[in-house]
Amino acid sequence: MTEQIHNDYEVSSEGAVRHWMVPYARLEDATPTPSNPAAVLSRTDGTQICGTILTVHAGDSMAMIDFTPSMTYYHYVRNVLTYAAAVEATWGAINIGDPIYYDRSATMPAGVYLSTSPLDNTGAANPLFGFAMPTDLTNSALFPLGGATASTQRSGVMQRGAGA
Repeated sequence: MTEQIHNDYEVSSEGAVRHWMVPYARLEDATPTPSNPAAVLSRTDGTQICGTILTVHAGDSMAMIDFTPSMTYYHYVRNVLTYAAAVEATWGAINIGDPIYYDRSATMPAGVYLSTSPLDNTGAANPLFGFAMPTDLTNSALFPLGGATASTQRSGVMQRGAGA
């Protein structure tokens, strides 16, 4: 068998890049916006594949989403840890490496989709989106982000993506 180089795949420093088109109707947020996090609907709470929206194609109601594992993007993250009676109950500082969830709670501030809570405000499991990560040395000095009171922080989030 002759050795040959196959050129029918993508390679990057992050490993194989995974960009897929997903219909708006299959997303937790059916009105996607570029640079926002996204979660694909699933039959089982907490198992959704998650990624970052790259572009939207209004004509065919499709969004191009980056599902590449370990890609790091800036996102807004709510520091809520738990809910009680459907409202935020406890909060905590966001540290490097903390799990970040796609929070489907109706009580999230507008434009914020991620939190540190593994459960939404109804008690259902939130899907794991990724982990809090600094984006450079200057950014790493800002951690921990937030504290014991409610806040929304801009943080680097290394997404779990597809195939993780």
